Amino acid sequence: MNNSYTYKKVKALQFPSLLFVMLLMVSSCETDDVQTVTTLTNLVMADEFDTEGAPNPSLWTYDLGRGPNGDGWGNQELQYYTDRTENVKVDNGLLLITAQEESFEGASYTSARLVTRGLFEQTYGRFEARIRLPYGKGLWPAFWLLGNDCAQNIWPQCGEIDIMEYLGDSPNVVFGTVHGPGYSAAEGETKEYALEDDRFDTGFHVFGIEWGPDYINYYVDGDLYNQITPDDVVGEWVFDHPFYIILNVAVGGSFPGSPNEETTFPQTMLVDYVRVYENNITD
Repeated sequence: MNNSYTYKKVKALQFPSLLFVMLLMVSSCETDDVQTVTTLTNLVMADEFDTEGAPNPSLWTYDLGRGPNGDGWGNQELQYYTDRTENVKVDNGLLLITAQEESFEGASYTSARLVTRGLFEQTYGRFEARIRLPYGKGLWPAFWLLGNDCAQNIWPQCGEIDIMEYLGDSPNVVFGTVHGPGYSAAEGETKEYALEDDRFDTGFHVFGIEWGPDYINYYVDGDLYNQITPDDVVGEWVFDHPFYIILNVAVGGSFPGSPNEETTFPQTMLVDYVRVYENNITD
């Protein structure tokens, strides 16, 4: 795949579009229940990736290596995460997270995993990012949240909210998932969103959640496609405390499988912006 890119930068808005307020009425959630929606008026975090070089150190740090136990981050992933410019940089108004095929510290691939842990953490609100995804078997990009208490309450007790996960050999489908005690890993509460006559690797799309007490709404390009509530999970609801943001591109692992002979490298996830709003809850 040609990894060159063009884009149109979208400026941050202090107030959300009417579309988000009206999403209460969409039918894609396939339910007749009243949906809880949020009225968002306060942009509290935004990275537009306008400064060239390394990502903003006041917002982002890195998870490095093969995972704390050297086991591919618990998923048998194949990459070694670095903070090198070969794997992560801001260029031409975009954050680039690039997976490379190379021998590095005993791994056959490198990539990057950015986190806001200890720098920006929030309970509830709208979290969204405008992203163009890579393509190829074995690629596993994600935009997700992890509970800030994982050091004390071991995953999945701390909670995980996957705003967007994607398998590189299924370029028209993304997944939105939550993981908690009793519903983690392959048993996570999840739903897919599929594009018709389009692909996530050929253009930018906005992935987001609106999250409040007792619900998490999932959106792609403003389309509400799922709502998860405590009634939907088989275990404890663990989503009422601060979470931090993660952006990463994994290679291989239990979910996507390994790259094959048709997977070309390097492959890059391009992020136009990340924005977080506080919310006022309405029903």
